[in-house]
Amino acid sequence: MSDILNAAEAASLAVQFDHRKDIDKAVECYRTAARLLDRARDTVPPERRPEIRAKVQEYLARATALQDQQDEVKQAESERCMQQCYFLMQQALDADEADLKDLALQLYTQAVELAVSAKTNDPDIKAKIKGLAAQALDRAEEIKGIDKVASLTINEPARPTVSPNRAQLQREQSVHLKVSGGKHTYTDEEKEVLRRTSNINNNCFLPFMDVDLSEKFQYALPFEDRASELKLSSKQEQEFECWIRPHEICSDPKLIVNEHVDCFSIKQTIVSDCSFVASLAVSALYERRFNKKIITSIIYPKNKNKQPVYNPFGKYMVKLHLNGVRRKVIIDDRLPYSKHGRLLCSYSSNKNEFWVSMLEKAYMKVMGGYDFPGSNSNIDLHALTGWIPERCAIRSGEADFNGDALYDTIRARLSRGHVLVTAATGQLSDAAADRTGLVATHAYAVLDVRLANGVKLLKLKNPWSHLRWRGNYSELDTVHWTPELRDELKYDPDSAAQYDNGVFWIDYASILNFFDVFYLNWNPELFTFTYCIHQKWDAGNGPAKDAYNIGENPQFSLHVQGEGAVWLLLTRHITQIDDFRDNKEYITLLVYKNNGKRVYYPYDPAPYIDGVRINSPHYLCKVIVGEGSADRYTLVVSQYEKSKTIYYTLRAYATCPFSLSKLEPYHHVKNLKGEWSGRTAGGCENHRQTYPNNPKFIFTVPYTRVPCNVVIELKGPKQYQIGVDVRVDSLDDPSVTAPFYKESSGPYRSGFVVLQLSNLPAGKYIVTPSTFYPGQEGPFILQMRSTCELTCETSS
Repeated sequence: MSDILNAAEAASLAVQFDHRKDIDKAVECYRTAARLLDRARDTVPPERRPEIRAKVQEYLARATALQDQQDEVKQAESERCMQQCYFLMQQALDADEADLKDLALQLYTQAVELAVSAKTNDPDIKAKIKGLAAQALDRAEEIKGIDKVASLTINEPARPTVSPNRAQLQREQSVHLKVSGGKHTYTDEEKEVLRRTSNINNNCFLPFMDVDLSEKFQYALPFEDRASELKLSSKQEQEFECWIRPHEICSDPKLIVNEHVDCFSIKQTIVSDCSFVASLAVSALYERRFNKKIITSIIYPKNKNKQPVYNPFGKYMVKLHLNGVRRKVIIDDRLPYSKHGRLLCSYSSNKNEFWVSMLEKAYMKVMGGYDFPGSNSNIDLHALTGWIPERCAIRSGEADFNGDALYDTIRARLSRGHVLVTAATGQLSDAAADRTGLVATHAYAVLDVRLANGVKLLKLKNPWSHLRWRGNYSELDTVHWTPELRDELKYDPDSAAQYDNGVFWIDYASILNFFDVFYLNWNPELFTFTYCIHQKWDAGNGPAKDAYNIGENPQFSLHVQGEGAVWLLLTRHITQIDDFRDNKEYITLLVYKNNGKRVYYPYDPAPYIDGVRINSPHYLCKVIVGEGSADRYTLVVSQYEKSKTIYYTLRAYATCPFSLSKLEPYHHVKNLKGEWSGRTAGGCENHRQTYPNNPKFIFTVPYTRVPCNVVIELKGPKQYQIGVDVRVDSLDDPSVTAPFYKESSGPYRSGFVVLQLSNLPAGKYIVTPSTFYPGQEGPFILQMRSTCELTCETSS
């Protein structure tokens, strides 16, 4: 009986060790229990021996299963170690080939150290790791020898791996664009703007520079990003079990399985980022169709063919266009995993491919977590590609909406690779959604636009990869799919009906009926020249509303040198997720034909292009310059109701050379306060007897070598029509002819007028502010801005 008691104790210990996942001890105890029971089998009555035999087999089976499981884990660890060695070796070879010897030596050394510390019992893996270590060591020693010889024979400083010039921020957004009409590097003011808006949702995303191409991707332990366990959405939290790495859910993880990414493999799950997934889909289709890597090019690390590769150390860098410039986003490869055994994020239907999940994680990190409130494809595609965003609202019932022209533009430009397109629905009733198969307020990828047999059709993809359109030209439509149409589009609705992948054809008339907006993102390669300016607009500068006065708004001078197109993109920087959830800042860009000079009244002159104020972070304005057109314009940043400091970027793209510069206000400022009261409320010059009683101010212009320019702004009660006059009192040099005897601000205006004076000679000038009618009492402020220091006094 002692063997049976000892066997029971051993089995109890085995179960405890099994639960603790102490495999070695559990295996030993299970086998001990089996051995003791087997030895005691002959000492028990015959009727109990089958029961004992079954227990012996059960313990041995469990011990074998645990041992096999442990062997598989050790084998996987050995293979992962070999993957890491191969990754380090490939990175070292790429650096070596690029003549970055310091970096290559560092990577070769790390590969040797990793190989030496590798623990594996697999003879094949051991031999491969040993071979890699020998190769890395030989090359490392060779590089050391080269460096030693070089130091003895060449008397010049060592070359840095990255040139200092390459580490500077540049104004171009794409390598093919030329910086036009300004400095290539940023001013200190612009750097401060970019610095302040690098902190997005409590993470710092610094501008991407070429020096970041030397980012380290190898670590002694798997890389963990401190901010990588992103906040989950409520739907994710209901299913969440753990964070998991790619090698834990598949045996051979890859970033990209084939040479090209596949738009049809992308699948959105329970994260509410349909616009982002639709953006991935149209970008992936563009890569395959035009063989240009606009989306995979932003993922690091890469191999020597510039293809992003799986990193067994778990670190990735993604280059996104955020707040005016390209910025680097660092993530690790841990992904949210469900208790039901599935990823709780967007993924590729190819189970070994993870580029979709990694790009989504990088974007979600920027957005503050997987619970972000949603976006639109203009914003998402610009972040992913840097392509120029344009929003085209579908307004079928409005006279100025030309649906046919919009369709023709999309069809022609999409086929030539000029634009990426998504479409979004608006609000739909539950009945309409069930009837149509469309999802309310949902983004769809536009894969193709065709004019077939006179029918305007679009091919769309639902990011969910299921649930399709049920109306005209769907796979369920038995009326409109003629044999000729099927043949022209190479589409078989009967076959399509067998599998719902979320892809469908829909007629343009139904698009106009059920969709709200097209989002177009234009290829910057359409242009040759670019320039950008990063600025801030302080909350205290200018009025909260610019309905009367835009003189204190940020203004810029645009000089176009030749005929062509200039597209102006105004981007407001966003740093908090709450700003996305409830965006109250409405911005736009106004364009004036004012010879590049400052504009003060919103509608005098009337804007050449009167921008629409929208609460999107991007606003696009297009200026076409033809024969006989103006070549100098004034650009004014405008807002609906400014409540806080705005950081923004103004970027121009052009087909011809141009210059863009900020119109700086005059730095010398005098603020004078006055009042029309009683006798001094004299009214305008029409009232000759009382006009001289108005308050008067004298300002003195000193002698200067450069011309003195003055701008006088008068602000008073909005219920009054006001104006200001300036008269020459005396000049210091009697031989100088006065540029005027008297100048006026022109027609009287409600509450605000401006008078601009140029090239004033040294002397004294008298300023008279007035209301239109006598007896209109109230306070006023007279502000004088000038290019030289003035002295001002009240006239007695």
